[in-house]
Formats: sequence, C-alpha cells, structure tokens
Amino acid sequence: MFTALAGLAVTPGAGLSWWQTIVLALSVLVSSASAGAFNQYYERDLDPLMARTSKRPFATGELRHGPLWLLIIGALSLLSVGAAWIALNAWSALYVFLGAFFYAIVYTVWLKRHTWLNIVFGGLAGSWAVLAGAAAADPHIGAVPLALAFILFLWTPPHFWSLAIAFQADYAAIGVPMLPVVVGDKRAARVIFVSTLALVAASFLPLAFGLGVLYFAGAAAGGLLFVQKAWLLARDTNRKTAMTCFHASLIQLTLVLLGAIFDAQF
Repeated sequence: MFTALAGLAVTPGAGLSWWQTIVLALSVLVSSASAGAFNQYYERDLDPLMARTSKRPFATGELRHGPLWLLIIGALSLLSVGAAWIALNAWSALYVFLGAFFYAIVYTVWLKRHTWLNIVFGGLAGSWAVLAGAAAADPHIGAVPLALAFILFLWTPPHFWSLAIAFQADYAAIGVPMLPVVVGDKRAARVIFVSTLALVAASFLPLAFGLGVLYFAGAAAGGLLFVQKAWLLARDTNRKTAMTCFHASLIQLTLVLLGAIFDAQF
C-alpha cells in the first residue's frame, strides 16, 4: 500500500479525490492481504515445520482449510481489483491484480519450491504496486514511477535473502531452495552485498528524471545503512548480522519512498 501511494505521489497529472486515494490504498491493501492469505492456505503443509511460520492460523489448525476459505480469498481479490477498476481505471486495476498474482501464483505456487530464483521474480509483486499507484493518476507510466518499480524489483532479493540466511536451517529442512540453502550462507551473503550495491546505485535513478535533494537525502541515508549492514553480513555471516541486514533493508526502502513522496510534493 505504501509503495502504491509513493507511485501516486511521484506521478504528475490530474489529482485523485480523497475517496479515490482511499480506494487505491484499500485496493492494494486488500489485494496484498488476499495474496498473503492464499500463501498461508497453500503452504499449510510447510508452515508448521518452520519456527517463523509455525504459529500461522492454517498451520496451527485455528483455521481449517477448505473451499470456503478459497472462496473468501478469491472474493477479496476480486473486490479489490473491481474497486480499482470502477473508482480509478482499468490499468490501475490490472496492476493491482498482477501484484497479487505474482505473489500468490508466480512465487508461491510456481517458483518457491522449485528454484532459487523464486524471490527474484516473485518480488515483482512490489513493483506492480508502484505502477498501480502511478496508473491511478495517469495510465501512461512516467520515468520516475518506472524507476521506483525497478528499485522495488532489485530490493526484494537482498531483503529476503537476509531473512533466509537467518532461517536457513528451516528452509533446508523442508526442501525449499532459497539461495542460502543452494549455495551456502557465506556465498549468499556475498551475493546480498553485491545485490545491495546494485540496488543502491539504481536508487539514484529518479534523480535523473526530476526528483531532487529530499529524495537524494533519503536514498543516500538508506543506501549507506543497507550497504554497511550487508558488508558486515558478508564479513561475519550469522543469524544476528542477517537479521540486522534484513531490518536495514526495511529502513532503506522506507527512506527511499518517503524521500520520493516528500520531494514530489514539496
């Protein structure tokens, strides 16, 4: 939802009314929630085996899986896409749909259990959210929201691979080929560092398309923090440095998006 609002903020064009902005936010929020619910429904066999996911309601049996839940999840997804189509436009609705589709189907069903590239392409879910916000203001997507979508695409792998190092034993035990399972923690940490450098370099692209000093401040501060923590992870790979790097990735993305929003508005 936050990335969608950032995409809206950096897109020039006819401003949305307050109620359209709320519909955009809720559409992306509900669509993301339905995709997350499907992920937990689909992975009810794996979630009980991992410490991080063992308390999820389908894993514990608090919610009993069955066709009714699939109907509810599908209805929520349809509602979110339909609301975006009616209140905004067909392009924004399409991007809302693609965000949920890439997380629920491309990542969860097609890729996660079969290839270490799962999070690379599954991470496009966040990119589609940026474009959903931009298309709500103007279906002709401009350079800045495209750059932000590209940044989201590059951000997801080092973000999640850091978490995967922290829970590498769990992923190895259930046979999910996250990068640290496939190549080992040390090599994965080096890949995270290189990926973070590429991400931070790309995070300055919006400066070439009109964003200014406020955006630069957010991208520079967040990028410096993420690079530092990724370097420490590469030097000393353990659960603590992995989780520190994971949290740094969240701060970096927050500062980039806030910088974009404030720069575009002021």
